[in-house]
Amino acid sequence: GGSKTWILRYTLNKKTREMGLGSISDWSLAEARERARKFRQSLSDGIDPIEMRKETAAQIRIEQEEKTRKSRTFEQCATEYFEVNQTQWKNVKHRAQWINTLTSYAFPKLGRMPVSEISRDHIREVLLPIWKTKAETASRVLQRIRTVINHAAAMGYCAGLDSQQWEQLKLALPKNTVEREVTHHASCPHHEVASLVTKVQTGTASQVVKLAFEFIVLTACRSGEARGAAWEEIDFRTNTWTIPKERMKANRSHSIPLSERVLMILQQAKGLYFQSEDHPSGLIFPSSKKSPLSDMTFTQLLRRLGVNYTMHGFRASFRTWGAELGHYEHDMLEVALSHVIGDETVRAYQRSDM
Repeated sequence: GGSKTWILRYTLNKKTREMGLGSISDWSLAEARERARKFRQSLSDGIDPIEMRKETAAQIRIEQEEKTRKSRTFEQCATEYFEVNQTQWKNVKHRAQWINTLTSYAFPKLGRMPVSEISRDHIREVLLPIWKTKAETASRVLQRIRTVINHAAAMGYCAGLDSQQWEQLKLALPKNTVEREVTHHASCPHHEVASLVTKVQTGTASQVVKLAFEFIVLTACRSGEARGAAWEEIDFRTNTWTIPKERMKANRSHSIPLSERVLMILQQAKGLYFQSEDHPSGLIFPSSKKSPLSDMTFTQLLRRLGVNYTMHGFRASFRTWGAELGHYEHDMLEVALSHVIGDETVRAYQRSDM
């Protein structure tokens, strides 16, 4: 092919081998002899220079890979974790919030830093500006930074921080207990629910929105569970709505017994789209585009009525009504709201949905 290469020919353990020393165009004769001399030193020690060169190349490759791993930035690690685990968030809004909080508060200081160089002092610098003014957000940022660093440690990008360092970090931050008071979803007092439902029924909202609103209130379900409700989930033989675990927050299926009024709502909803069908399919409360209703649909509906309540707050209305007027047992009310009751041992023995 016209190319010429320097060759070191040698015999070791009665076996003759040829080892390339580089192209003639790259190395002079003197340089090739000097390279050969170094390899002959290995031969005199009984070391095969070809095998030695392979081991050296492998070691260099390992060191380079290690260097690449150690140079992974915090933002790269956060993005990697998010892409791999984003399916764990069923709520699209919560999924976006997870990465957005890091983008807003952590990436400006930590984003381009190799995750292997991040210390508790760096994390403290991120949290201090918002620790008291945005206490709840700061707490979530801390939790998410810890998740990213633990992921990086598991992937071999860094050594990570031990539990003692995380505890020291919390001690190094000022107290913010008062600032972290929880703001609950605004709920309608249970004795006002009936009149509010009447206002919705006589309002300007579309019929499907009116039906969906009352359905949510009476079943005490989450808005997303009702917006995604399908006819296939309704059992008219037992008058039960069973939500599959894939659509539940706790990843457990949930059954809701349907009252007479809820059954009437379903019949009205059926009449809107399936007047001649005995066994309808698909969404129970579809939008005009045949897709699930937006969560903002109900938020805007309540705003137009001039009330500061949220749809999620009607679950609290139900819970309060059940305790104050219904006098139902605590566990029964929690089951009705699909809340997890007790620890693993309690759940192992209490398996009824009551």
